[in-house]
Amino acid sequence: MQGSVSVRFCLHETSFCFVCSHLASGGKEGDENNRNSNAAEILSRTRFSRGPLRNLPSKILDHDQVIWLGDLNYRIYLPHTTTRSLVQKKEWNTLLERDQLKVELMEGHVFQGWREGMIEFAPTYKYYQNSQVYYGCDKKRKGEKKRAPAWCDRIIWFGEGLKQKEYSRGESRLSDHRPVRAIFVSEIEAPSNPRRLGRFNCLKDHLEECFNEKVPCNVRTSFYSE
Repeated sequence: MQGSVSVRFCLHETSFCFVCSHLASGGKEGDENNRNSNAAEILSRTRFSRGPLRNLPSKILDHDQVIWLGDLNYRIYLPHTTTRSLVQKKEWNTLLERDQLKVELMEGHVFQGWREGMIEFAPTYKYYQNSQVYYGCDKKRKGEKKRAPAWCDRIIWFGEGLKQKEYSRGESRLSDHRPVRAIFVSEIEAPSNPRRLGRFNCLKDHLEECFNEKVPCNVRTSFYSE
């Protein structure tokens, strides 16, 4: 594991946690077990100090909604020629069947209950750095490490009331990564304290003004976040 950072906050009665990580890389079948161990260690060892936010949980998974983003380094295990052909044909479902993270999510190993939006773009490790040349079956350059293709920069989430509205890939001229971007809608608990409800109504009025539509007057509402 190369590192991770976790931050948290509370919006009315709903607690949020964001995890940004860079897991160790690799290219051999079975390496997903190392990344599972890295992820499990982050989930089990991360502890937040109480400080002034005494009402917030101290563990990542105790928060109401969690978004994990970063370089997860789970790989696709197919021959390079097969991968290149599938990318050219945009056969995303076939590629995803051999994606380590998708398998781990479906089988509920370390990320039990987590979700990820549908991927409809090519794996990030498919280009040489600073180019659009596919990193395929040609001979690797001297001193250069050859990696199995992967969707490295990913966004996965955990918790009820959190829905992904958009999931897209960006471009980078400085890296062989292709960063991803997402927009979420989150349902949040309205405050039970009448004095805090006034601040909730201010938020409600602001949302109605921004989106030019009425927000339902019940105990839950929504907001947009990138």
